[in-house]
Amino acid sequence: MSREGKSNAMSIGDIVNSSGPPDATDYDLDATIPPVGLRASLTSYGDPHFSLFLRKAFIKALGYSSDSLSRAIVGMSNTYSGFNPCHGNVPQLMEAVKRGVLLEGGLGVDFPTITLHESFASPTSMLYRNLMSMDTEEAVKGLPADAWVGIGGPMLTGTHPSTGNRVGACTDCRSNWAAYRAGSMDVEDIASLNDELAPSIGTCGVMGTASTMALLIATLGLMPLHAATPAAVSSARLRVSEETGRIAARMAKEKGPSPQELLTYSSFHNAIVVLQAIGGSTNAIVHLLAIANRHPSLSPRMTLQTIDSIGKQVPLLVDLKPSGASYMTDLHSSGGLPLLLHRLKPLLHLSAQTVTGQTLGEAIDAHRIPKFSDSQSVIRSLSNPLYPSSSLMVLTGNLCPKGAVIKASASLDRRLLDHCGRACVFENAEDLAKRIDDPQLDVSADSVLVLKNIGPIGFPGMPEAGLLPIPRKLSRQGIKDMLRISDGRMSGTAGGTVILHVSPEAALPNSVFGVVESGDLIEVNAAKGTIELFVDGREIAERIQRRIGKGEDTRRGRERGYRGLYQRNVNQADEGCDLEFLVPE
Repeated sequence: MSREGKSNAMSIGDIVNSSGPPDATDYDLDATIPPVGLRASLTSYGDPHFSLFLRKAFIKALGYSSDSLSRAIVGMSNTYSGFNPCHGNVPQLMEAVKRGVLLEGGLGVDFPTITLHESFASPTSMLYRNLMSMDTEEAVKGLPADAWVGIGGPMLTGTHPSTGNRVGACTDCRSNWAAYRAGSMDVEDIASLNDELAPSIGTCGVMGTASTMALLIATLGLMPLHAATPAAVSSARLRVSEETGRIAARMAKEKGPSPQELLTYSSFHNAIVVLQAIGGSTNAIVHLLAIANRHPSLSPRMTLQTIDSIGKQVPLLVDLKPSGASYMTDLHSSGGLPLLLHRLKPLLHLSAQTVTGQTLGEAIDAHRIPKFSDSQSVIRSLSNPLYPSSSLMVLTGNLCPKGAVIKASASLDRRLLDHCGRACVFENAEDLAKRIDDPQLDVSADSVLVLKNIGPIGFPGMPEAGLLPIPRKLSRQGIKDMLRISDGRMSGTAGGTVILHVSPEAALPNSVFGVVESGDLIEVNAAKGTIELFVDGREIAERIQRRIGKGEDTRRGRERGYRGLYQRNVNQADEGCDLEFLVPE
C-alpha cells in the first residue's frame, strides 16, 4: 500500500529527471527537500540537508548508487524466521517483489518486523497481534518507503500414510488427534501422520485464519484478486509477487491510493459477504472489527450486528474444510476468488475501489471466468449452496450481552444448534487440562462444556482453546461433538458446535459468564440468535456481588512490560481485541 503524503513541489520523477547528477538537488541548501523516496521520514538533527547527507552516506555502505537512491522506494516487511514455517520462503518471494519494483523503475527494500506462528507463540499469537501491528505501522511511518508490501501463501496437501487420502493442516490435525484420543488410531498411525500434515512451507491449506484473511484483504481492495489463493511454493505465487511489486511501485510514484482511501463501508460490506460465503475463520471477525475501528472516518461503523445482518443474506458457497471437504489448492484450481466474486456479484457493492485502480466490478470482469459446473468446482452457485445462510452467526442473551459468535456451518452435529443442557464448567485452562479426562467428571453427551477465563484479559491474549476436547470417556463412546462455550478463540481450521468470543469475558467483575456454575441450564437457539442462562436474575446479581466482594483478580495491572500494557488496555472481542490507545477518538 502507498503511504499517505501531502503534495510536494518536487516528485520522484523530478529528482530522477533533473539535470546534472541524480542527487544534485540534495545539495541545494535553499531548496525544500521533498518527502519522497529516500528523502522521506528524515531523522531530526535540526538540519534536514545534513540529515539526508548522513543517511545517504550510510546507505551507500550497502552498495547503492545515487541513481538507485533517487527512485521510489517500496518497503517489504520481512517476516521470515526459523520458528515460522508458514513464512519459510518469504526471502524468495521478496526477491520476486523486488524484481517487479525494479521493472517499474523503483527500489525494493526489505525490513524486519515481528513474525508470529500460532504454534510457536506462548501463550498465543493473538497476545502479540497488536504488538506486531504497532511494530509494522511504526516501521512503515518511520522508514523512507513510499509504499509497502506484505507476503504470504497457503501450503500444499500431504497423504495419509494408512488410507492414502489427502490431508492438510490443520483441520486434519484436529480430527485425527480427536480420533487418537478416542482410541480409534494407534500411536504408530498418529506419529506417521505427523510427517504429512504440513508437507510444504506455507499457511494452513484449509479455510484457516490466514487463508480467510488473504481472501478478505483482496476483497477489501488491498491486493489483486487472483493473489489470494496460489500456493506459497508455486510459480504462480512468484508471479503474483512480481506483479505486486509493480503495482506497489506505481502507487509509490503516483502517491496513492492510501489504505484509508480504499477502506470504505462498501469494501467492508464486500469482505463480510466473502467471509460468510467461504465459511471463514471466526478469528476474521475480531480482525475485521479491529481494522474497521481503527479507521478514523468509516461510516457507518461496523459492529457484530453488521456481520450478522449481512450473513443472513449470504449462503455458504465454498466447499473447503472445516465447513466442507476440500483444500486451498482446490479453491485455486477451481477459479479462486475471481470466480467466487463473479458468483456473488448480486450481493456485492461493485463500485468499491481497489489497489489496481479499478472498481471491484471492473476487477472481476477483467478476469477470465472459467465455466465450471458445481460438480467441477469447490465453488457452488448461489442456487446450489453448501449451507443456506449465516455460516458465521452472532448470538446474544443474558450470558453474553455484547455478543458471541459461532461458525454454524462447521457444526458436526447440527442438532446442537438448538440445544438446552446442563453446564459442565471449567474455571480456566489449567482446570480444563486437569479434569477433562477424569473418569469421575459429571458430564454427559447433552452437557454444555463451558471454559471461562481465556478471554483477552483473562488468559491473557484470548488463546485458541475454545475447541474444548470431548471428554475421553465420551469420545470413546463415539461422541464426536458437544456444545462448547468460551470467551476464547478457535482456530479457523477447527470444526464443531463451538460458541466463542463471549463478551464481556469472564475476567471482568460484572460478567455474567464469569459466574456460570456447573449444573446451570444453558439454552442456545442459533436460528433465533440467542443464548440464555436459566438462572434467576437475583441469583445472578448475588453471585456477581459475592465475586466482587471476594476481590477476585481480574488480571489487569499486575504485569510489567508489554503483557501489562496489553491487559490494561485491550478491549473486548466485540470491539476487535485492540488496544484502546490505538483506536482513534
